[in-house]
Amino acid sequence: MKSVIVCILLCLFVNNTNTLANNDQIGIQVEMIPWENVNKILPKYSKFTVMDVETGKKFQVQRRAGSHHADVQPLNSKETKIMKEIYGGEWSWKRRAIIVIHKGQWIAASMHGMPHGAGALENNFPGHFCIHFYGSTTHRTNFMDLSHKLMILKAASLLEEYAGSANPYEVISAYIAGIKQQDAKIISIFSLQTIKWKKYVKRIDNIQLNRMPVLPAEDFIGDLSLEIPVEIELIMKNSGKKYFKGKIYLVRFSHADAWKIDSVRFLQDNHFITEKE
Repeated sequence: MKSVIVCILLCLFVNNTNTLANNDQIGIQVEMIPWENVNKILPKYSKFTVMDVETGKKFQVQRRAGSHHADVQPLNSKETKIMKEIYGGEWSWKRRAIIVIHKGQWIAASMHGMPHGAGALENNFPGHFCIHFYGSTTHRTNFMDLSHKLMILKAASLLEEYAGSANPYEVISAYIAGIKQQDAKIISIFSLQTIKWKKYVKRIDNIQLNRMPVLPAEDFIGDLSLEIPVEIELIMKNSGKKYFKGKIYLVRFSHADAWKIDSVRFLQDNHFITEKE
């Protein structure tokens, strides 16, 4: 697979003092490089910079291991502190879109923020964490983790392109993954309505799509609206598990347009909002 090269403007980050730009709109090439190539670019013990897409904050890491993705550690306690700040002061399995910077090359990637396993550096970080690139897999599967994939696409500014060609089942899966990661940008791209997502997703500790019957693509090729039955399990803050068995409603305005989820109806069906809200 050839590297996909996109251009982002560093003006997205100019308000953050941790970035490379001041007030100049400098075009930087962000490459979405397959893992098999990244594995050679960033060999074991290589050091590089991680930049969080949302905050613009940067910290230094070293790759220590990993065969299907990179197992890395912050270089020292100072770098660990910056990483923890990115996660709001608490370690988390939540994925985040990042850009890996190495020898002038900017590579789209995704990380989680939970120390686990072994660690070898004196850095106040109890273990290592994982960075995924395009084509990376987890230890347990031979497939890309969807949440990591979406974050990589976000880092490469390719989420809109992905959404434009996604089938209804891919749209629902991405939408639920966005809620799981509490990422308003991902959810919004797949949503019909503009919603202030932060006040809703902060009520959810976890969400899982347990069941979604999948029909052949030709069954809905001429449709402009769909009702997809789903079974969803949610873990709510301070109130435990909650189950939803119902339908997710999708629409598109023409056969050339992207499928979007009726978010107002989804939130109403799950009792997050009322008709008046």
